[in-house]
Amino acid sequence: MAYGLKNYCCIALLFNVLLIAESCKKKSAPVLAPAATLQSTAPFKVGAAVVAGLLQSNYAYQGVMVTEYNSVTTGNDLKFNAIEPQQGVFDYTGGDYIIAFAQQHHMRVHAHNLIWNQALPDWVLNFRGDSTAWESLFKTHIQSEVAHYRGQVASWDVVNEAIRDDNGALRNLDLTPGDGTGSIWYQHLGPGYIARAFQYAHLADPNALLFYNDSGDEWPGSLKLDSILALVTRLQAQGVPINGIGMEMHIDIVNTVNADITSAMQRLAATGLKIHVSELDIAANPNNNPTMVYTNSIQSVQAAKYQFVAQTYRATVPAGQQYGITTWDVGDADSWIPVYYNRKDWPTPFDSVYKKKKAYYGYLTGLK
Repeated sequence: MAYGLKNYCCIALLFNVLLIAESCKKKSAPVLAPAATLQSTAPFKVGAAVVAGLLQSNYAYQGVMVTEYNSVTTGNDLKFNAIEPQQGVFDYTGGDYIIAFAQQHHMRVHAHNLIWNQALPDWVLNFRGDSTAWESLFKTHIQSEVAHYRGQVASWDVVNEAIRDDNGALRNLDLTPGDGTGSIWYQHLGPGYIARAFQYAHLADPNALLFYNDSGDEWPGSLKLDSILALVTRLQAQGVPINGIGMEMHIDIVNTVNADITSAMQRLAATGLKIHVSELDIAANPNNNPTMVYTNSIQSVQAAKYQFVAQTYRATVPAGQQYGITTWDVGDADSWIPVYYNRKDWPTPFDSVYKKKKAYYGYLTGLK
């Protein structure tokens, strides 16, 4: 009898242990799936334009880049005035830092830009020489910069904004003398400078993808878009090594029509070139209202526009031509728009302390 009781007690004890173990198992915290991010959601590369100084000094800025993005565009650090501030004197400090950061975090690098009518140092603006001297200056700058980053960057904006906004002609003379709206390159090298810029860049790094970058593709009436298409089609016909088109997309919640975005993406994709939404931001205060409040309703409209851009890009541009979407700047704190227009605005997916906004969630939804 004692032996049977002992067995019973042992069985009961074992049963209680199993019950306790099962109870603990049920009460343990569930395993949560990782939160979705822009880079984990998008079927193509997503990125932001950055500046070296903020990457070095702002941990929140760094955190957004590392967590959300798998592509980086050099914002100002590779422009002419930063790279060659004096003739023949090259300063790669900022660009080298950005590229080292990107390599550390396994990000693609898109370099911006080689030739533009703005961001030129005084020595270029004051240069005096014949066409041969200008060609040498032009070629030396392009090939020195591209050669320095050969094998380190995936792609370049070779020529930036060569077309006038008002009539679609190539930039040549300033609209008003000295206002900088013309092109010093066209004035001294003729319209063929665009093709030669691509050729020089290709010789310096045959593996880099080369883009023509411009704004206004989505403007109503398509005059700017017609001119961009005519230019790139001409370059293709000439056998110029052009691989893609950068569609800047500095748009806003008031004036930008969704149908125009769709049409522009369709027409650009029809070239067969890679399409990069290269400088996306969506202004909330395009009318420069000094008393504007960034209300929930305005944030929702902006979020819907971000969602539409991402959805339309996914649906309209064939997968093989999707080079990705890049926002211009990371958060509202470092956006160029409030500074340039001297106004309050909130154009990016992240707020002034790099927290996610409604715009972020609209963008994320559009990428799915």
